[in-house]
Amino acid sequence: MLRGTVPLASRPISPSDSDFLFALYASTREGELAAWGWTPAQAEVFLRMQWLARGRDWSARYPTAEDRVVLVDGQPAGRLLVARGEKEWRLVDIALLPAHRGGGLGTQLVHELLEAAGEARMCVRLHVLHDSPARKLYSRLGFQGEPGAREDSPYVAMEWTPASRAG
Repeated sequence: MLRGTVPLASRPISPSDSDFLFALYASTREGELAAWGWTPAQAEVFLRMQWLARGRDWSARYPTAEDRVVLVDGQPAGRLLVARGEKEWRLVDIALLPAHRGGGLGTQLVHELLEAAGEARMCVRLHVLHDSPARKLYSRLGFQGEPGAREDSPYVAMEWTPASRAG
């Protein structure tokens, strides 16, 4: 069990998690797709294509990443994908089902990751969409924009170092 205010646990991703992981991914894109006016069938085809491509990309770029299902009261509530390299840790993905967003669970998960990184004396890097609510969370937890970030990218590169620990 992870430390924190909500009784959390996690376990490694398994092939049987495929339906859950797709539903989780789709839930993170609901607002975006609603604006496009697609039928549910069109949206699902698009989402599956994007989800599979993203999974292949991550597998190639982060082959040794720790990919875990986050459990709340024993039920899948989210995903945490972290690549722990020799020079840095990369928070590749953190996602929660809508029912578990906005209540501090994401803060708790990232805080626990940062505690472990601090103990290991490792920096943590990530990319987040410019307009994502998570960007404020990362800033609050001590992440800073990386110098030299591309202005034309929809993503912001952020970095946390043990020296930048937030209270």
